[in-house]
Amino acid sequence: MSRKPLGMGVVGAGSIGIRAALQHFSYPDVHDRVILASVCDPVPGRAEAAASKYGVGTHHESYEALLEDPTVDFVTICSPISLHYEQGLMAINAGKHIHFNKTMTVTAAESLDLIEKAKKVGVKIVASPGQLTKPGLREVRRRIQEGELGQLAWAVTGAAFGSYHEQEGLRQGSDVLTNINPAWYWRKPGGGPLYDMTVYGLHSLTGILGAAKRVTGMSANAVKEREFKGEVYKCDAEDNTLMVLDFGNNVFSFVYGTFTGGLAEGWGPSFFGTKGKIIGQTHNGEAIALPEGVHEMGPHCTGVHASMEENHVFEDMMQLVDWIHDDNATPIATAEHAAHVIEIIEAGIRSSELGVVQNLTTTFEQV
Repeated sequence: MSRKPLGMGVVGAGSIGIRAALQHFSYPDVHDRVILASVCDPVPGRAEAAASKYGVGTHHESYEALLEDPTVDFVTICSPISLHYEQGLMAINAGKHIHFNKTMTVTAAESLDLIEKAKKVGVKIVASPGQLTKPGLREVRRRIQEGELGQLAWAVTGAAFGSYHEQEGLRQGSDVLTNINPAWYWRKPGGGPLYDMTVYGLHSLTGILGAAKRVTGMSANAVKEREFKGEVYKCDAEDNTLMVLDFGNNVFSFVYGTFTGGLAEGWGPSFFGTKGKIIGQTHNGEAIALPEGVHEMGPHCTGVHASMEENHVFEDMMQLVDWIHDDNATPIATAEHAAHVIEIIEAGIRSSELGVVQNLTTTFEQV
């Protein structure tokens, strides 16, 4: 049966908006399901330039104008995290389905409010990062659940911030599409390595083990200033955080989000049990191989998308596209999972401030 392609509205033509949305969805292999209907960005000329380069139907400087555009069926919110809650509310009120880039919001309460309001009016939400779209992580979960590590003892995951954003290619130029300022990543609310980087490991960890029960943490803002293109920016987001999570059944995990360093296996979690260990994508030293033809990021990462940047975000957006087309589809990048991870981040920082272990109240269904 033929179906009309959905119209996507890209909210923010910054680094993630360009690399995850505009570049991927400008390729015709997805145009039977979704087209780039509109783009907005408050920087004068940026949305117009993006629309011209990537073949977007309309462009706007204001988000309100994009939401009024009748060709837009859903939005991908690619703006700074501090804007996500307000922009999510506006999309819900406009009847637009939503993909949130990570993290969904600054607080779990904001995410839960959006989930409740969206359900009442039939708006569908997915929230990156949908880490369990990755076949390798689903295989790790199977092995742990089926006891191949024996009695599980502990796990570890995390990420280091470094100077990654200052060095991104789309920030090094002089035109409106390549001079994108990263300063918001270093500021509250919503900045710092927990919200930006550790969120990946937390989604993987909880996607494999399920919801955490308690959190304790130590957290600080260590780097007070950063420089970008000769200008110095004040930094106040927590950038040196260590947490211990309690998953129940005597299983604990160490999680970090810091301004330097990091474990050799990268952002993927590692697990240790009485029958051995899974370090990233190796099990007792043997690689966890994927079936031939299966992409590591998920089922939509085929053709040109397999080798493109931010294809994991493209995968999450395509889950929403599938869900809008088919009510029976089951997205992996659920808003409920995102809310739980955000509560962990909040609880780790709050534990550091209060010196008290924090009980968690949110949960989610493993998909």
